[in-house]
Amino acid sequence: MARKGDNVVVSSMKLEKLLCMKGGKGEGSYASNSQAQALHARSMLHLLEETLDRVHLNSPEFPFQVADLGCSSGNNTIHIIDVIIKHMIKRFESSGLEPPEFSAFFADLPSNDFNTLFQLLPPPANYGGSMEECLAASGHRNYFAAGVPGSFYRRLFPARSIDVFHSAFSLHWLSQVPECVLDKRSAAYNKGRVFIHDASEATTNAYRKQFQADLAGFLSARSQEMKSGGSMFLVCLGRTSADPTDQGGAGHLFGTHFQDAWDDLVQEGLITSEKRDSFNIPVYAPSLQDFKEVVEANGSFTIDKLEVFKGGSPLVVNHPDNAAEVSRAMANSCRSVVGVLVDAHIGDKLSEELFSRVERRAKSHAKELLEKLQFFHIVASLSFA
Repeated sequence: MARKGDNVVVSSMKLEKLLCMKGGKGEGSYASNSQAQALHARSMLHLLEETLDRVHLNSPEFPFQVADLGCSSGNNTIHIIDVIIKHMIKRFESSGLEPPEFSAFFADLPSNDFNTLFQLLPPPANYGGSMEECLAASGHRNYFAAGVPGSFYRRLFPARSIDVFHSAFSLHWLSQVPECVLDKRSAAYNKGRVFIHDASEATTNAYRKQFQADLAGFLSARSQEMKSGGSMFLVCLGRTSADPTDQGGAGHLFGTHFQDAWDDLVQEGLITSEKRDSFNIPVYAPSLQDFKEVVEANGSFTIDKLEVFKGGSPLVVNHPDNAAEVSRAMANSCRSVVGVLVDAHIGDKLSEELFSRVERRAKSHAKELLEKLQFFHIVASLSFA
């Protein structure tokens, strides 16, 4: 394995060991660039609560356990866990039952910045006191918290241990770039591109098959880990087009100015075309049909709701008429989600060059970006018998 450093590629490193949202609290971090995800999540809270209303209330003598899969490192996951637990407390109380103890598991790949996440957690309530005191503690968390490192495409928890699974803005990340997409001998070789938007049918079909294989593994693992009567709420990037070469909002984020920035580096001789072509973003925005086929084939879950939800723009700016602010938001948005992969592929210095070019190109298209860069999400509410 090559040493990671300026203009040095980290080779032979599995995606699972590398992939994460950009950590820390700096300008390019995920924690500082996930306001849009927060807004989109809040707009779907009524759908989440509908899912929670279907969860069976087990005996209070057993802990109620919630898992957020693909938690990343910002405040969004903490807010969602708080919403889930407070909603379930109300359900127990309205049913005349004493609320149980609650556990929350924050799960993501080992490379995730768990340190930043744990620093953001509210202090624990006084678990030495009564349950009533614990649940009423203001400004404190009323649950036990734990981090769980590992891929959610495999088992992460003991059998029949989790009441509620939540995963938002994560399942569009594939477990790997399909090998054929990086193979020059394959019809699916994605020559000249770093993403599948507007790519060949063979390339996009390879991504589609990878997505469905990954989702099948995800559902198989959850079907073993979930308690009877449990529910799952899933949100991922989606598309409205039946054509997988049209990746919608993801295509505008990664297939236009970001792609052009890579081409700039090639044309200026800073990297080779082969270096560019060996980088592909492992993201696939599925259609409803892509998603539905896998859930129905698995057979373990009942589909309570499956729809495409308009999420809006990933760019949150205070002054939409300020082109510099819009372009900076565009570059930071890209960097917060794929910056770690770019750093590993071309090194820190060239990565800085790449994202400065993204910002520069986006500046002259700021108005168009705000109008066209709109995300749609697949929203799935699934029950486990």
